[in-house]
Amino acid sequence: MDRNPQTVRSERTRVALRRAALARFQSQGVEATSAEQIASDAGVTLRTFYRHFPSKHDLLFADYDSGLQWFRGALAARPDDESIVESVRAAIFAFPYDVQPLTQMAAFRAAELDPDRIVAHLRQVETDLADAVSEHLRRRLDSPDRVLDVVVTSRCIAAAVFGAMEVWMLRDKRSLADLAELSHSTLTALEEGFGDDGMFRHY
Repeated sequence: MDRNPQTVRSERTRVALRRAALARFQSQGVEATSAEQIASDAGVTLRTFYRHFPSKHDLLFADYDSGLQWFRGALAARPDDESIVESVRAAIFAFPYDVQPLTQMAAFRAAELDPDRIVAHLRQVETDLADAVSEHLRRRLDSPDRVLDVVVTSRCIAAAVFGAMEVWMLRDKRSLADLAELSHSTLTALEEGFGDDGMFRHY
């Protein structure tokens, strides 16, 4: 299916702004970097910058935002007869992760932003992920009497995914293999449910 040319241009602009911001943040720090500099480096106007990002600090979370857009598309492409957990797993692993920019942005966030702001934004991204799963489930089920099932399932999956990512980001050394292993085992544990001791079982 052909994509809307305007959407493609918008995505390219966002990618250019993210790359320009990362280069500037690396060379001179976040606070010493201006939105004007980022826009100029990306080859766009300041007005275009603000059309895509409310502030330079919002670029520190652009990796999550772009990942969520990718996730929605990958999830929509999964077959309807597949389990929702397997669909989510496949959609997550389909993303073309680049560890270095991810870890660099995480380091910038930790160094430059108030922890409460980081937590608030990540909770919003987790909510957005749950909404994406919920939309997918509603489309599959087409059953208005299963609203509670859809809400609880989507929120549990989103919490499990972000729990795995949170643990991964706390590690001193991070690799895609580690993230894949954590995500896979967490989603598998979610399928298995709680153990006899009432605790979530991690394998």
